[in-house]
Amino acid sequence: MAPYLSVVIPAYNEARRLPQTLPLVLQFLNAQPWSWELLVVDDGSTDQTVALAEAACREFAQARVIQNPHRGKGYTVRTGMTQAIGDYVLFSDADLAVPMEEWPKLEAKLQQGYEIVIASREGAGASRIDEPFMRHLMGRVFNTIVRVLGIGKFQDTQCGFKVFSREASHDVFGRMRLYDDTTEAPKGAAVTAFDVEVLYLALRRGYRIAEVPVTWRYGEETKVDNIRDSWRNLRDVLKVRWNAISGQYRDVKPKNIEHRA
Repeated sequence: MAPYLSVVIPAYNEARRLPQTLPLVLQFLNAQPWSWELLVVDDGSTDQTVALAEAACREFAQARVIQNPHRGKGYTVRTGMTQAIGDYVLFSDADLAVPMEEWPKLEAKLQQGYEIVIASREGAGASRIDEPFMRHLMGRVFNTIVRVLGIGKFQDTQCGFKVFSREASHDVFGRMRLYDDTTEAPKGAAVTAFDVEVLYLALRRGYRIAEVPVTWRYGEETKVDNIRDSWRNLRDVLKVRWNAISGQYRDVKPKNIEHRA
C-alpha cells in the first residue's frame, strides 16, 4: 500500500547538517500514526553526504537514498517528487529551515481539498527568524518580479516546504522544462527558481493551490549566493515567461479538458 506521506529532501554537500537534521525528520515521521517514506536525493555530492544519509536511514525500511548526478536543486527535487509514492509528497530543504512541526498547517489545507499547499514566509502568522535585511529585500524584489511577469499571485514562491498530492507531484514535476534530463551540471551548489515553473505549470493544469504562513529560520550555512543566485533565479523566471509567450507550454492543458478529450 502507498504510504500516507512521502518526504523528499534534496542534498548537496550536506555532510555538516544532515547528521543533525535527518534524525529530527525521522523522529517526527516515526511518531506519526500514519505510514510514510523518506527519500533523500543526493545531487552528486563530493563530501560524505551519501554515506551519512545512508547511515541515518539504515534503521528504517521506509527511508532510502537516491544518488543523482550533479545537476542542481531543481533536477534533484524533480527526481524525488516523481519517484515518491505517498498519497501526499512533501519536499523540504535539508537544513529544516521550516521545521517538520509546521506540517499540520499544510495538512489541514489538504484535508480541505487543496491539491498543492506551499509554505510562505509572508502574510499574517508567518515568522522569519534571524534573516539578514539584504536577504529579505532580495526576496521581496524577486517576488515582485514574479508577480509583474504574471506567474501567479503568491506571496512567496521560494520557500522550501511544499506538499503535492501524488497525482499533482508526478504530473507537474514530470512536465518541467527548465530542469529535466537534459540539464547540464552546474558549478557548485545551484539554488534555482524551479519553484516558479512548477507553480506556473500547476496553475495551467488547474490544481487547487493554498499558501500557508509558517515559521522559517535563516541558516548561517545557507548555500544561497546573493549575486550568483539572484541572477540565476531571474534568468529562470524570464525563461518561464518566454516559454509561456512562445507557446512552449502549449501542450500543458487544464486537467478537466484533457480528461474530456
